[in-house]
Amino acid sequence: MSLNISTRITLLSVACTSAAMAQSRQIPAAPTKDPVLLIGGTIHPVTSEPLEDGWIAFEDGRITLVGRGDQPIIDGATVIDLEGRHVYPGLIAADSILGLTETGMAEVTHDHDEHGSYTPEVRAVVALNPDSDLIPVTRAAGILTALSVPDGGRLPGQAALIRLDGWDWEDLAITQSAALVIEWPSTDRVSFRRSDSSGNSSKSVQAIDDYFTNAEVWLAAADANPSLPPDSRAESMRAALAGEQPLLIKASTAGQIATAVAWAKQRGMSPIILGGEEADEVATLLVEEDVPVIVRGVHRYPRSRNRDPDEPHTLPSRLRDKGVRFCIAPRDRPAHLRNLPHHAATAVANGLTPNEGLRAITIDAAEILGVGDQLGSLEPGKAATIIVTTGDPLQLRTHVEQAWIDGRPVDLSSRHTQLRDKYRQKYADG
Repeated sequence: MSLNISTRITLLSVACTSAAMAQSRQIPAAPTKDPVLLIGGTIHPVTSEPLEDGWIAFEDGRITLVGRGDQPIIDGATVIDLEGRHVYPGLIAADSILGLTETGMAEVTHDHDEHGSYTPEVRAVVALNPDSDLIPVTRAAGILTALSVPDGGRLPGQAALIRLDGWDWEDLAITQSAALVIEWPSTDRVSFRRSDSSGNSSKSVQAIDDYFTNAEVWLAAADANPSLPPDSRAESMRAALAGEQPLLIKASTAGQIATAVAWAKQRGMSPIILGGEEADEVATLLVEEDVPVIVRGVHRYPRSRNRDPDEPHTLPSRLRDKGVRFCIAPRDRPAHLRNLPHHAATAVANGLTPNEGLRAITIDAAEILGVGDQLGSLEPGKAATIIVTTGDPLQLRTHVEQAWIDGRPVDLSSRHTQLRDKYRQKYADG
């Protein structure tokens, strides 16, 4: 059978796309049946001083004991001697599109960008690919939790907080609708009043405000008359409008941040700024309104050529000095999310203390994302989401040797390690 040239091109494209969408072969970890006790290492709780010659125990997915010196006797426990290794809480990437895309070369793998400008009902969590090859690569860097954020459009949908191991999206989900996401328009710094129709705000900001007002009106009508037909878009905004769900606002300039915060607070909502390149310029407002900032990467250029070249690197320390709550997220997406600890390390080299840098990708990130009572530090009662390393995770030479997510031991191999081992064997044989 002969094939014409167009058919051959189509078949070649399908074959290339299939290769690009190769799926991870790791089997999700099973729950541990017995308690686990790690001994003989340095425990780094993050919220308190490190414990040399320390130990940590967990059972049923939760940390039960943390201490130092004489180890406790726990009936039936699996005891693991760390032989001088270090124990940290799993790192948290507070911004990503992990699980929503695989490769830029195959558009069919792009689930992070929905059609339309206003799609608040879209939930990133149901589009997650638990078999993404990018998940094991990220996990191997000690990142065990991530916020998966949709983009595209003005109101792209609901971000999901996920654990990086599981059979399906329901296994991955920690918080299915962790925040409603807004891409804030570029605008000069202006005061925003809902009663002001004189055009002080940009048309784009007014359009956002009108959309939220319409949702409020519909929800009030639906509450008064339950027989009204459902509106999934308005219902998806109910928690954010009530201030019960964070509003994740993507904003970079001082004008964007100031306008977005004033608008959200005037409506009684709970904003979090994502990006925040000029957040230090409106620090007073952020502190007064208690609005945290997710600093999206420090490995970037300054916003303009007349700014100091190290401006992005020193932003976290400037925010700290001005009393703004913040955490650090990677700017790299999606394949290089693993660089998160290097962003924190750069911030440490430019003003943060080592502990502040570690907090920025653990407990501070957890608290900003509303899970500080579950993740981000090693304390009894919290999830046993733990990494064992050869040293400080902010150092390039440090390796993550073991990890547990909710007490389940996870596989730290990846396509990268498999290819490494393959070609090591080739040259070893030679």
